[in-house]
Amino acid sequence: MDSSFPMRKIIHVDMDAFYASVEQHDNPALKGKALAVGGEHRGVVSAASYEARKFGVRSAMPSKTAKEKCPHLIFVPPRFARYKEISKKIREIFYEYTDLVEPLSLDEAYLDVTENKKGMESANQIAKEIRQKIFEQTGLTASAGISVNKFLAKVASDINKPNGQKTIHPDKIEGFLEELPVEKFYGVGKVTANKMFSLGIYKGKDLKKRSIEDLTRLFGKSGAYYYNVVRGIHHSEVKPHRIQKSVAVERTFFEDLFDEQQVDEKLQSLSEELQNRLQKNNILGRSLTLKIKYKDFSLYTRSITKEEYFSSAEQYFNTGKKLWELRPFDKPVRLLGLSLSQLNTEEKKQVSVQLKIPFKEFEDQ
Repeated sequence: MDSSFPMRKIIHVDMDAFYASVEQHDNPALKGKALAVGGEHRGVVSAASYEARKFGVRSAMPSKTAKEKCPHLIFVPPRFARYKEISKKIREIFYEYTDLVEPLSLDEAYLDVTENKKGMESANQIAKEIRQKIFEQTGLTASAGISVNKFLAKVASDINKPNGQKTIHPDKIEGFLEELPVEKFYGVGKVTANKMFSLGIYKGKDLKKRSIEDLTRLFGKSGAYYYNVVRGIHHSEVKPHRIQKSVAVERTFFEDLFDEQQVDEKLQSLSEELQNRLQKNNILGRSLTLKIKYKDFSLYTRSITKEEYFSSAEQYFNTGKKLWELRPFDKPVRLLGLSLSQLNTEEKKQVSVQLKIPFKEFEDQ
């Protein structure tokens, strides 16, 4: 650990199988069943219940593969408006304790509770209270990780899932990380983990033996990150004002698109949806990207950037159509998407100042 940098009390809260749990909560007939949120015949799994995960079903898995792994799998279509509604309730609970909340998605967030609105010393107790309130108000369970920085809290939240929490006390960080399998390190994906295995790096203690020069040579810029986090060093602060860098809408189709009229209709619908989302939040952007996924799962994207901001559904549609005409392949299309970037949100960027309070007590229960 870097003793020159103030330690914080950070909680990472992660809802348990969020989308699937919402569906099971709202429809009791689905409780205890192997459930996937997504299209049964096309597309991918957005979320899987724990009952489905026992059969190897995972999010981002093609629905066809999921059904092969779990023939009795039940598919339900996603209801994002409902998930956002519940996510809002959960965030309101977070704000009862601190304004330093950094949402990562609808179902997870970091909280800095070093200084908190309740004046509570124990971050462990705060996490317990938050999880209890989430259950009482939504009927859903959450898991939590508690430690001195975001990296450790994120790793810890996965240890006692579902419906549990884990505190990594400052005195136990070194031993914990040395015994942690490298594939459990946040930021180490499957490809990187396999590369580490091939180099004889299986646990944190193996990673710790490598110099920063060695790791940088092997893993590029990520090498310095791995060198630091295995030593418990991660200085990234909880950022309550995350700057939105893009807005995207996309659709996976139950039947492949073959002709121009179908594509025009879908692009028009996507353009209108994009405009509605942008208008609600007073967002403009200068770069429009068209995303095409073909029947064979090959992906194509193309962008146009203008000096002035896009401002209407008609502009999105006309530009999206131009990008469509530049596509290299005439193949059946399974997904279309439009996204806007280089947003005016960057001009409105708010700077948040985070309190750096000396560490007083870190209860480990």
